[in-house]
Amino acid sequence: MTQRPPLPPFDESSARAKVQAAEDAWNSRDPERVALAYTEDCVWRNRHEFITGRDEIRAFLRRKWEKELDYRLRKELWSWSGNRISVCFRYEWHDAGGQWWRSYGNEQWEFAPDGLMRRREASINDVPITEGQRESPA
Repeated sequence: MTQRPPLPPFDESSARAKVQAAEDAWNSRDPERVALAYTEDCVWRNRHEFITGRDEIRAFLRRKWEKELDYRLRKELWSWSGNRISVCFRYEWHDAGGQWWRSYGNEQWEFAPDGLMRRREASINDVPITEGQRESPA
């Protein structure tokens, strides 16, 4: 059995580490790397899409990063309890036409005992911004 530390139940330190690991993985923009953090049968709600399993997660991420160019994400721990973590996040990207966007959202995560995420619920809103309104890259 593969484990993905830190494992639940989470305390503040382990929850922060889990959030940072997720931020780092998503900023790689590598669908294969990101998908390995989820159970084989993970269930997502992402905006209006409902996704089940790693294959659908990989396909979703490929589509996402083909559209959301120069994607850069920041996540912040909101709360945690047992095997659940809540985060708020923001990310910036531009479309093929050069329009910049900042996307804001909240996620609720539920983890299996092995530390893989088995459920992800995400609500996200997009706001058009000018290049001058961008946050500086990390």
